[in-house]
Amino acid sequence: MIKVLNIVGARPNFMKIAPIVREMGRRADVFDAKLVHTGQHYDEAMSGSFFNDLGIPVPDHYLEVGSASHAVQTAKIMIEFEKVVLEEKPDWVLVVGDVNSTIACALVSAKLGVKVAHVEAGLRSFDRDMPEEINRILTDAISDLLLTTSEDADAHLEREGIAPEKVRFVGTVMIDSLFHSLSRSQSSTVVSDLGLVEKEYAVLTMHRPSNVDDPSKLAGLLRAVSSVSERMPVVFPVHPRTKSNIDRFGLGSFASDRFRFIDPLGYIDFLRLYSSSAMVLTDSGGLQEETTALGIPCVTLRENTERPVTVELGTNVIAGTDPENIKTIAFRLLEDPSKVAGRVPPLWDGKAAERVVDAILGVDGRQ
Repeated sequence: MIKVLNIVGARPNFMKIAPIVREMGRRADVFDAKLVHTGQHYDEAMSGSFFNDLGIPVPDHYLEVGSASHAVQTAKIMIEFEKVVLEEKPDWVLVVGDVNSTIACALVSAKLGVKVAHVEAGLRSFDRDMPEEINRILTDAISDLLLTTSEDADAHLEREGIAPEKVRFVGTVMIDSLFHSLSRSQSSTVVSDLGLVEKEYAVLTMHRPSNVDDPSKLAGLLRAVSSVSERMPVVFPVHPRTKSNIDRFGLGSFASDRFRFIDPLGYIDFLRLYSSSAMVLTDSGGLQEETTALGIPCVTLRENTERPVTVELGTNVIAGTDPENIKTIAFRLLEDPSKVAGRVPPLWDGKAAERVVDAILGVDGRQ
């Protein structure tokens, strides 16, 4: 048996880990798979409902680290996760994405001589002001198996001197979760409950500190999207961090009948909301992938992306954070959505988790 500790910490991790846990469960004769939740996101609306919606089992270990500065949170995760590794003695630790839980658990594992598999390896924004970029680079440097979502990620790792035999191009597990849940999301009533008409509204998400922690930048972004809402209603499920800053900076007045601020949604309701929309405005990396897979125009509120394939092949447009540029791009897409008609990148077929598990088996050598 191959014992694997699968790590989740923040909301984006849940969609990535769910198909991998399911696939290892189908191969229970080979894998002893356990789930570790660090508690990096601890709000029930941000994490608990996702376990139910995605069918993720109750975690075998819950570290309860909670919110803190990057240094304190990462340190807490390392201290608590080391105890789990020493108790469980796993063969592999599998980490996903680029959050603090990713680097913290990878580093503990590497120090203890446990093999690390990194799902979503090789993504690069080339912006080291983003904490996620630091986490990606460091995690890749100490991983034993690097599982990539796109061919450009393979090229990044090659340039960084990662041995090719450590790298496997598997596609994106985010799309596995998307395809697995898409039909079930049709039972959600969130669109009608909000009084919306399919393909006649836009969705906004914002959570990155670089966008929401600065009052002038957050005000500019909300002002730009408010202008968009004059042409098409916009729904904004507000991340707790963003809500706190909107309240603190006195920016709640941007909310209106056409620019709806709502509480965070569970995975199924949110999938239903954005998959039925005409356009998504976001600073999320995962949504860039999901909108590309569904052919929905996406306006990315960042100066760069670690997922350039969504721009080169997909439906994503990088708007930056300048309010006028955001409005120009959004208005153009509202007038003619075909301007970003894209195609789905290679291996974004809903079978990435199978390839992830196959890759671990291939490297581990035990069948």
